[in-house]
Amino acid sequence: MSESLIISLDSQVDSLEIVGGKGRSLAKLTNAGFDVPGGFQVTTQAYRQFVAEHNLQSQILELAKPRIVEGTSSFEQASGDIVSLFHEHALNEEIIQQIVKAYEALEGTPAVAVRSSANAEDLPDLSFAGQQETYLNVTGANEVAAAVRNCWASLWTAQAINYRHEMDIQQDVVAMAVVVQIMIPSEVSGILFTANPATGDRDEMIVNCSFGLGEAVVSGQVIPDTYVVDRPSLKVKETIIGAKDQMIVSVGNQGTRMEDVAEAQKKQSSLTETALNELASVALQIEKEFDGVPQDIEWAISADKLWLLQSRPITHLPAPPPKDVSWPEIPDAQLLKRQVAENMPEPLSPLFQDLYLKGLFDSQKWPEDWKWEGIHTRSWMVNI
Repeated sequence: MSESLIISLDSQVDSLEIVGGKGRSLAKLTNAGFDVPGGFQVTTQAYRQFVAEHNLQSQILELAKPRIVEGTSSFEQASGDIVSLFHEHALNEEIIQQIVKAYEALEGTPAVAVRSSANAEDLPDLSFAGQQETYLNVTGANEVAAAVRNCWASLWTAQAINYRHEMDIQQDVVAMAVVVQIMIPSEVSGILFTANPATGDRDEMIVNCSFGLGEAVVSGQVIPDTYVVDRPSLKVKETIIGAKDQMIVSVGNQGTRMEDVAEAQKKQSSLTETALNELASVALQIEKEFDGVPQDIEWAISADKLWLLQSRPITHLPAPPPKDVSWPEIPDAQLLKRQVAENMPEPLSPLFQDLYLKGLFDSQKWPEDWKWEGIHTRSWMVNI
């Protein structure tokens, strides 16, 4: 077996086909000097060798087909059958020993996060966010090895299979690398978008965060605090305090649980203005490192130190909104414009606007005592 099955997190390998999307971006952040939790990567070659060793590929491809369930296409059965194939086979001793060696080389053999890193994720148009598994607070070399196999199996969740099917990604080309990182016992964590993902505004950054581990925010399990940050000044333009009813915390040496947030904390901002300013400043540096492409950044704060857990392109970012837009008044037609909005609340097509509304406003002069209420819109449209 090649030594390349396990590589350090700060490896210079810059290939999706070897370390996957998450591993590649974390390596880039680490090598650029950002604070990233240390660890190692199990490459896609280890996944491919496991699949080949147990002759799983042909079985996987045969199973990875939809079934019609209650009139809709479903990959649930396919996913369950494929995941069972992975659980039926153990890792061979050589890969286990390599994982053990890499884990024991981490200072203090700490609790770690074992994170999926597929070769078709975290791309500008394909994120796969939340569709493959992450295992938090894993302690012990054998437990890490088991979590690695579980991450491999999660390449075949129903959501991931269906997403690849919809995006026309061939099922026979995907493979899974795994990132193993030292756990950060975060007091506050969340995500930051270096552009507004809803409006496309490049002059705004959006921060969502809550108490505890970031999985609660990323997976949508809590209503987080939301901050709108002005990029040029790094000042907070808007603050929305979320409910933050619960948070995810580590449980001893293995696993996590949901825990209620104290009533007093729920109403508090989870981030100070100083912390927000630092986070926004670092985010701009990260975006620059990724060639100016707007980024979706996962982060955590522990003991007042900011840690970076992931950075990927924002998928499907809208075009920036137009600036300095004016809405000139149409002479003698303001009352009519208001009534159009009331009587035609649904979106109107550009053709309807050009041929009907524009012509109506530009060519008609209505008497002062004109009343729109007496006209039936549908009959107007039929007669035009």
